[in-house]
Amino acid sequence: MNESSFDDLCNTVFQFQYQYNPIYHKWVDLIDSLPTKRKIPQNIPALPISFFKEQRVTTGNWQEQKVFESSGTTGMVTSRHYLADLAIYEQAFIQGFERQYGSIQNWCVLALLPAYLERENSSLVYMANKMIAMSNHAESGFYLYNYAELASKLTELELLGQPTLLLGVTFALLDFSAQFPLQLKHTVVMETGGMKGRGRELTRLELHKTLIGRLGLKNIHAEYGMTELLSQAYSKGMGRYYCPPWMKVFVRKEDDPFELLTEGTGLIQIVDLANIFSCSFIATQDIGKLYEDGSFEVLGRMDHADIRGCSLLVL
Repeated sequence: MNESSFDDLCNTVFQFQYQYNPIYHKWVDLIDSLPTKRKIPQNIPALPISFFKEQRVTTGNWQEQKVFESSGTTGMVTSRHYLADLAIYEQAFIQGFERQYGSIQNWCVLALLPAYLERENSSLVYMANKMIAMSNHAESGFYLYNYAELASKLTELELLGQPTLLLGVTFALLDFSAQFPLQLKHTVVMETGGMKGRGRELTRLELHKTLIGRLGLKNIHAEYGMTELLSQAYSKGMGRYYCPPWMKVFVRKEDDPFELLTEGTGLIQIVDLANIFSCSFIATQDIGKLYEDGSFEVLGRMDHADIRGCSLLVL
């Protein structure tokens, strides 16, 4: 997809969602005096991500096939993403992964996602489960807190020279690698984030340096996704993420949400065209650094991040 076709598709999706998504329509009317005018993607109004906690963000009238829900501590309001068609999500994460790593069938997929497995509506667990099934490898599977079994399985796969993906939540990877240091040559370790409330927050550099030392790797890979998105960006090292062609990242200044940059540091704003039946234009609460080639780093989260968007709307 070239720049021109991406821009055209963004405008088509924007007009579709402006017309048929009542929440997004009201938000756009608040901040854009010319909503029907053609725009470059970074000038298309982005919906604050907190709306997914407060409202049913949907484009069109349909009965959902699935609802994904974000993690949260007791009493916390969680985000909910209503899906009209699970096939769109599956197509997005399969194609996104295979563009970077080749066919899923070439991998043995091990998923170390204990906190997520304890939740019924995790998009990450759904993705991992589908990848495990698609890998068609007898040893693919989930692990909870059975670290000794996981270490034994990784050792066995290493001896066979089997390309293996260990997809893990941050705190579990840290706990596992502390108890079972290994020397991995045929395994890609991919962290998915997830440290909140599980100990001291590490910078990505600290995290990756620790895991590299314990697991004998050159790089730690990473996946950037969230409940509110249907697409993921991937990093093969140094925490620098690359998007699939239907996803794009901008950054906006913290003190001016209407000034967007195509390079530099600010709050991450995402276009995810796979979000066709929810909202494709999302203003996140993550702080990032955007590079000229469109890749980006995640530096942290904005303090007191929730933007209570619905208080601005008369619903």
